[in-house]
Formats: sequence, C-alpha cells, structure tokens
Amino acid sequence: MQTHERTSMPQEQLLYRKILWRLLPFILLCYFICYLDRVNIGFAKLKFLTDLNLTDANYGFATALFFVTYSLFDIPSNLLLAKIGVRKTLTRIMVIWGILSAMQMFIQSASHLYALRLLFGAAEAGFIPGIMLYLTYWFPNALRGRVTSLFLLGIPISGMIGAPLSGAIMQNMQGTLSLHGWQWLFLIEALPAIVIGVAAFFYLDDTPAEARWLSAEEKSLLASRLAEDRKHGTHAQAQSLRAMLHDPRLYLIAAVNFSVNCVTNAVSFWTPSILKSVGVANVGHIGWLTGGISAIGALGMVLVSQHSDRTMERHLHFTVPGLLAAASFVALPLARDSVAGTVALMMCAMFGCYTILALYWTIPTAYMQGKSAAGGLAFVSMVGAIGSGVSPSIIGWLKVQTGSLYSGMFVMGIVGIAGVVLVWMAIPPAKMRLAQKRAMANGPSAES
Repeated sequence: MQTHERTSMPQEQLLYRKILWRLLPFILLCYFICYLDRVNIGFAKLKFLTDLNLTDANYGFATALFFVTYSLFDIPSNLLLAKIGVRKTLTRIMVIWGILSAMQMFIQSASHLYALRLLFGAAEAGFIPGIMLYLTYWFPNALRGRVTSLFLLGIPISGMIGAPLSGAIMQNMQGTLSLHGWQWLFLIEALPAIVIGVAAFFYLDDTPAEARWLSAEEKSLLASRLAEDRKHGTHAQAQSLRAMLHDPRLYLIAAVNFSVNCVTNAVSFWTPSILKSVGVANVGHIGWLTGGISAIGALGMVLVSQHSDRTMERHLHFTVPGLLAAASFVALPLARDSVAGTVALMMCAMFGCYTILALYWTIPTAYMQGKSAAGGLAFVSMVGAIGSGVSPSIIGWLKVQTGSLYSGMFVMGIVGIAGVVLVWMAIPPAKMRLAQKRAMANGPSAES
C-alpha cells in the first residue's frame, strides 16, 4: 500500500496542479471583479457625498443594506447552485450584478442609493459560499487553505489594481460628457462583470465528471482521493441541513465569520476615508496608497496560508494575524497626525484581516461534509454577510456622532479580538489537529 501511494503521489501532484491552473485564474478574475464592484463605492463616496448632499451615516447605512439582501438570499442561492451547477449560477449572479452596479451612476438621492444597494446585494448573494462549495468538488482539505487563499486574493488584488484605477478614473474623467468622475467609475468598472459572467457559462464545468480536460484515469484518482478525504474529515459523517442546524458548533463557526467580515469590511470600505482624514487630499494619491496597502494584505494572505497548509495548523495561524489587525485598529488614533504612521497601521490591519479571511474558510469546509455542505456553508456565509453590513453601518453612525472614524475602528478591534476567542471555541485544536493529520495521511503532499 505504501509503495503504491509513493508511486501515485507525483501523478496526484500533477493532477492538482492541472486543476489549479485551469480553475483558479478564472474564478480569481471573477472574484476580483466582484469585489471591485462591491467596494468601489468607498472611492465614489469621497465625491458623491458632497455632490448629492449625503452624510457618512447615509453611506454606512447604504453599505449595510447591501448585506441585508445578500444574507437573505445566500442560502437559497447556494442550495440552487447544488442543484443546477456553478455555470448557470455564476452567469446569473455576475450579469445581474454588473447591470445593477452600472446603474449606480444614476443615483440622485439617498433613497436611490439605498434601493440599488439592496438590489445589488440580492444579485450577488451566493457567490462566495458557491465558490467555496465548488472548490470542495476539486480539492481535498489538505490543500484547501492554500487554494482558498489564492481565490480570496481577489480582495487585495481589487485594492492593488482597482484602487489606483478607481482613483485615476475619478481624477481624470471628472466632467467628461458632463458626468461626475464617480459616475464614470460605476459604469467603467461594471462592464467586465457582464462579459466575464457570460464567459463563465462556457468555461467552467459543474463537476469533475464533466471536465473534458481531465482523463478518465485523472477523474478516477480525484474521485477516490476526495472520497477518502471526506471519510477522514473533521466531521466525516454526512448530515442533512436540518441536523446541521441543531449542532451548536455551527453557530460558533458562523459567529467567527461575523467577526472576520466585520473587520475585513472595515478596511475594505473605509481605508480611502481614513487616508483622506489624515490629510491625503488627492483622490489619485489615495488610490495608489490603498493599492500599496492591499499588496501587503495579499502577501500576508498567501504566505501565512501556505505555511498553515504545510504545518496543518489553523488556530495559531488565525490568532496572530487576528490580534495584529485588532491592535492596529485600536492604535490608529496614535497616528492621527501622521500619514506614514496611518499607512503603516493600515498595512498591518489589512495583512491581518485578509489572512484570517482566507484561513477562516478552511474551518467550515473541513467540518461540513455531505448533504450539509451547501446549506451549512451558505448559513455561515449569511451570518458573515450580516457582520459585513453591521461594520460599515456602525462606523458611519459613530463618525456622524463623534466626528471621528477612530471610535468605529476601535469597536472593530474589539470585535476582532472576540473572533480570535471564538475560533478556539468553535473547533478545539486537538480535534482539528486529528482531522488535519488524517488529511495529510490520506491527501496530497503539501508540495503539490
């Protein structure tokens, strides 16, 4: 048996590398476009608040409304994906959200903004849990931290590329054809979603069995490895969604996601405003600084996730970045008079937030197997989406009440610390280590 495993290992490594290069670049592109369209309002608000006579509280509330409908439709969307496949689901999501994102250029009042963000959230619902479910069809738990971090690179890449692009559009397109720069921003950055959404229907395969680019031998090897992975997973016995909803651990895992999304959205939606508050007046400069900060987040996400996969340890790899992000939020007032100090703290915050976001998804995807996976992943995503909505709403409201963004960021620091505590409660380290050892024994090499 051992001789057979050693012989087949190189073939298995080549198989996962082949799958990685076939799927990850495309779904990474999808998520990059998705996240760019979701958070470019953070740049647009630097100008449209004045143009439309709105406040930071209006902005925070509108941002929160997106996640209200996003969370409501997360579970139905993911259950539908499990029935009709990722191709139809991703095409539907991306084309509709692209149209709605472009329609934001016609905003004239707070009510227009609120209505469109509600529709936008409903359109995008199910994207992240759908992709997370889809990745379980192709990769075992031993590789999932690394693969998830590569997919979630769409978030920092949207900052690295999208932030300078957004700043440049707003700076250079202002007044063109009598439109504001923020109107051009919504229009130009929405169009790729429609194009890539149509392409997704023709490029992706719903399951490995339908992949014509895999040989029969490769499909058989993949199926056997994934079956073995499920057998030895953290929660190996398949459950129905109803049974899963009676499991207290599900709610702890969901609460961790609430915390993770709170802190991640704090940096995603408010970094441009924080930079403006310390004296960076030029929108183009804000774009480049935000891009540099996002690059640090991307580096942390990849390096820490790879090390976590190699050691098959999750808790400490989550804890250290999580506490770093929380400490950075709390320390921001100390740099209120320094652009360099603020940028340094936001780099640390983004490093921590994006790293724990990637590592978080290794927990539910290892714990949820069988029939419970689609609904369970959608449930924790739904709770995370609620956190995503709570975060900007609290920060915006406190900004209006106190005149400062720092009080809201302090609250997010406390929420981040709570998330670190909860992750140790959700799945005890001993239970996770046992599952990870089984995954290493039965799954692919960490070098694959």
